[in-house]
Amino acid sequence: MRPFGQTELFFIIAALRWTVALSVGALVIGGIAGMLVAVARVQPGRLLRWVTIGFIELFQDTPLLLQLFVAFFGLGIIGINVDAWTAAMIALSLHTAAFLGEIWRGSLEAIPGTQWEAARALSLSWMQTLRLVIMPQAVRISVAPTVGFLVQLIKGTSVTALIGYLEVTRAGQLVSNVTLQPFAVYSVVAGLYVLLCWPLSFASQRLEARLAVSTRRTDPRAA
Repeated sequence: MRPFGQTELFFIIAALRWTVALSVGALVIGGIAGMLVAVARVQPGRLLRWVTIGFIELFQDTPLLLQLFVAFFGLGIIGINVDAWTAAMIALSLHTAAFLGEIWRGSLEAIPGTQWEAARALSLSWMQTLRLVIMPQAVRISVAPTVGFLVQLIKGTSVTALIGYLEVTRAGQLVSNVTLQPFAVYSVVAGLYVLLCWPLSFASQRLEARLAVSTRRTDPRAA
């Protein structure tokens, strides 16, 4: 046993970069996939819609930990060996794609149908309407819930400690094992999560409030 000192503190703080790297990577990869899912959910073809609905239900209705175990242990069963980083990125990216796909689908469908009708009157194709008319308006609606999900994603990276990925929680486990001071160690870990997540939570709340005010100002029924 050794005391919880400066070296151990810096070890935990250094692991913060891997939490951020995993969160950003999953957000980028899952965001691209999520946009494809959202577009597939609102396009006219029925088959593609049902496929994406199944994908969303699968990843929203099962625990993230189970998805992580399948990526890490399940792929090994079929002869595909992946390290902790790769398994974590696969699981979190698919998890992100399902949730962001549904968030963005809701934002796309929140745009009034009259916008689609007006675009058709201008002889715009379905894809042109989506890209030039619907998406620019939907982005504004989706910003706040997307930022809110990012907070959940950052906290969700903690489960990757169970497969040995060295992020903040895993670093805290290792330090706690050698110092036998779990209260001090996990207080530091909790503080680091707060430093990461609180600004995002605050930004999400401000964006939601600003959107609500803006909507009331532009809604003709509010006059």
